Amino acid sequence: MEVCNKCGLPTDLCICEDLAKETQKIRVYTNTRRFKKITTIIDGIDTKNVNIKELSQKLKTKFACGGTIKEGRIELQGDHREEVKKLLVSYGFSPELIELKM
Repeated sequence: MEVCNKCGLPTDLCICEDLAKETQKIRVYTNTRRFKKITTIIDGIDTKNVNIKELSQKLKTKFACGGTIKEGRIELQGDHREEVKKLLVSYGFSPELIELKM
């Protein structure tokens, strides 16, 4: 049986990712790209404790949009600020620490 190096629990019971989700300050904002295309940017996710690739894939599937991961940020095509906050809260992130910039 494998044991997590951080919390000392067995890997199937590891709570490191859940604890990391509750303490991260996340900023969600939009950016206008070329040809007035709007991109939603999710910044502040700790890539060491949260699987950012899996989270990005879930967001892209849920919103049926394209996106990428650049420099530790998730970028989604379109304006999805309100929906992103609701979805991040449902995934276990703290609603008080998610900042929406208009």
